[in-house]
Amino acid sequence: MRRCLAAVAAMVCLCATPSSAQGPPSLASTVSASSGEASPERPLAAQAAPTHQHPATGTPWQWGVEANVFAGYNYQYRKFTDFDEVESQNWLMTQLSKTLSTVSHLRLDAMLSFEAFTLKDIGSPQVFQTGETFNGAPLIDYQHPHDLFMNLGGEYSRSIGASTLVLQGWLVGPAPIGPPVFMHRPSAAENPQAPLSHHNMDATHITPGVVAVGIERAGFMLEAGAFHGREPDENRLDLDTAALDSYSVRVSWADGPWALQVSGADLKTPETTSPYDATRVTASLSYFRGDASRSLAWLAAFGQNREVFGNLEAYLFETNLRAVKNAYYLRAESVDKDILDAGFHPIGTEHTHRESQVGALTAGYVRDIAAPSWGTFGIGGDVTGYIVPDNLKESYGSPVSFHVFLRYRGRAGAAHLHSAARQ
Repeated sequence: MRRCLAAVAAMVCLCATPSSAQGPPSLASTVSASSGEASPERPLAAQAAPTHQHPATGTPWQWGVEANVFAGYNYQYRKFTDFDEVESQNWLMTQLSKTLSTVSHLRLDAMLSFEAFTLKDIGSPQVFQTGETFNGAPLIDYQHPHDLFMNLGGEYSRSIGASTLVLQGWLVGPAPIGPPVFMHRPSAAENPQAPLSHHNMDATHITPGVVAVGIERAGFMLEAGAFHGREPDENRLDLDTAALDSYSVRVSWADGPWALQVSGADLKTPETTSPYDATRVTASLSYFRGDASRSLAWLAAFGQNREVFGNLEAYLFETNLRAVKNAYYLRAESVDKDILDAGFHPIGTEHTHRESQVGALTAGYVRDIAAPSWGTFGIGGDVTGYIVPDNLKESYGSPVSFHVFLRYRGRAGAAHLHSAARQ
């Protein structure tokens, strides 16, 4: 509990300068036109078609800091053993940006998470969640803590006639595959938990080593990237470095409140428990309309991991409705899990995994209770029910999950000039 309170206090102090009082801030709830990830250029209330408009040469450096903290109680009811924890999910985003000329712009980003200190080493209890490892074994029923360094890199963009060329380099950052990661989606802005489909769609938001290039024109964007395909290791405090051995392509389109993306990636041995490569394909359609006081956002997405042991598919729909101080959110998922056959498989072991199609439905509510000039505090909670397949009923019964939490969101710094739209 003390670790959670310390994380909240630290982030509040970093953002304790005047900012808007209500609604998601411009940085933590925005998406870069080139990466599909968090970017300080696109507030929730401005989801227009991608534009790259640069003011006159010689503008000063612009800076921004934003924080998002959930701190609360997590209770997971299931057959045989219940799990509960006082914990905090959190992230801190910083940016420096500068317009270099009338046609070029530079942005430097850093994103941190203190979950290595505010969650247990094994992570946050979550029924049916999978992905990454703990003590060398596959994580099951836990969402792993995020690395201290989630993003560290930058982007250079240059207008060329009616098109814009975008170059990216990340020591650690988002590979161009999938929809924006859940923590930056307007449709998931109030939900503290990762989707069960996270590792089928947007898990490459923390990728060690990324080089990407994109070309944008009239709302359409084509991106290609090279990166290291292995998921982060269990040391949450270091920077993983390795060869660029995986590749991806993403095609996206945005117009007004609508955004669409289709993407695919060849991943080199993405899991430490398997020596085999995988292919991931994703598609998503999203919508946002409104402003900081009233808004509606939703996302529908599909993801598939094609592995030597079989294809694992995931379907996701989530929505967030804001009405002044009240926010209502919903998430529905159907995800293939190979829980029964998770574990290390040496080369030559190529059997089909038993699949378990699990379903989850989450309904939640958040009420803003205080809005000083340096951020917004809200109190909320949610409940999740599950559809359990026959081959897992003996182990899980009829599980239910509950969360009650305090949410802080705040920002400091100047307004951002570079405008884009990719949900």
